[in-house]
Amino acid sequence: MNREAFEQLVAEALAAIPRRFRKAMANLVIAVEDEPADELLRELDIDPPDTLFGLYQGTPLTERGWGYGNTLPDRILLFQGPHEREADDEDDLVASIGETLIHEIGHYFGLSEEEIEEIEERYWRGDTEDEHGA
Repeated sequence: MNREAFEQLVAEALAAIPRRFRKAMANLVIAVEDEPADELLRELDIDPPDTLFGLYQGTPLTERGWGYGNTLPDRILLFQGPHEREADDEDDLVASIGETLIHEIGHYFGLSEEEIEEIEERYWRGDTEDEHGA
């Protein structure tokens, strides 16, 4: 799949996130890269065959003090190669991108791994607390 088509799937997955969360995201860039760098995988102690689908880089909202500001945007990186290799078909790819976005946006909001896992479980069940347009 070319980058433009993959980025379109990312945009669709992002649009599926409830509006109240999308509206609360500020100074955040979502970028697509081909693969996680070997150095990054080593730094995160990720050994093959495991890989990395996405990464949040920044300061979570819950850790920002009163003086936080005038900073470069936080970033969420999505790695196209791992997503494509692991997906069985396009529907599976869309679900994988969505789950990765939910996970990394959870880090942006300062949620714990347990809280993120609970949200991901609801995502897989199709259970949302908020309508997409609400």
